[in-house]
Amino acid sequence: MKSLKRFDFTYILGWSVSRYETFNLCKRQYYYQYYNKYDKDFSVSKINFLKNLTSIPLEIGNVVHDVNKTLLQRLRKNANEINREKFLDYTRRKVEKYCNDKNFFEIHYKQMNNVDTEYIFNQVKICLLNLLDSYRFKWLVSEASKFGDDWIIEPPGYGETRINELKSYCKVDFLFPVNEKIYILDWKTGKPDSEKHNKQLLGYTTWASYHFESNPENIVSIVSYLNPEYKETEMSFNEWDVEEFTTQVREETQEMYNFCEDVEQNVPKDKEKFIKTPNEKLCKYCNYYELCYSLKMPNNGL
Repeated sequence: MKSLKRFDFTYILGWSVSRYETFNLCKRQYYYQYYNKYDKDFSVSKINFLKNLTSIPLEIGNVVHDVNKTLLQRLRKNANEINREKFLDYTRRKVEKYCNDKNFFEIHYKQMNNVDTEYIFNQVKICLLNLLDSYRFKWLVSEASKFGDDWIIEPPGYGETRINELKSYCKVDFLFPVNEKIYILDWKTGKPDSEKHNKQLLGYTTWASYHFESNPENIVSIVSYLNPEYKETEMSFNEWDVEEFTTQVREETQEMYNFCEDVEQNVPKDKEKFIKTPNEKLCKYCNYYELCYSLKMPNNGL
């Protein structure tokens, strides 16, 4: 397979599924997430602290993704059977390290007093064992590993690409060829979200088609749901799907451009233009809740 294309640095914003989702959900959250250095009310360190808060569901996903990365790197070199006792011991140590090194949303906002690492480990364990017992993993061992030299496992960086000449980000979890097809696997530890996940798959297909100059119909994109049982959603797209997607990306990018004072330098308009969502039920799940509602929270030395 060809190597990934590289791009010169530019300041202009880049579209991604997650960026536009935040923009669409709440403009004020979007401002804090991407433009905190321009804020005049709160320090950058304060906003960044809140930005970097993790959560129990997020860490379950983070550990699963990172352990899967290690698992695939090992499988690429050695297709021997996994020693599950050692595998789970490695996973437990990974969970404990992540929980000790990070600040949790649930603790900061006093939803709980401590994080139950055993609960997180058990949820991660369910996901990983479901993968190991799945027909997909058996297929990876028996068939896909033959092409291991061409595997791309969580490529470095943010997955920068170009969609209709616009800067975009679509970072795949795992991409690999089998015969004449390119396969993309995306791990999910949460609930299915067909609209969002299909959009992600189409983005990955567009990314792969661009980087490897491959017909979209030769790319198979798969969402692998790991909890409570292993289940897949497999999608194949054609050139018309990709063309429609590029139009959508152009429109969504323009929406975000409209909130820039300087598009090329990615300088935002005043914060007041980024209004809060009218759906206050969403606010209680937002990392920046205390900034909007002036809560007296621990300053953490910030």
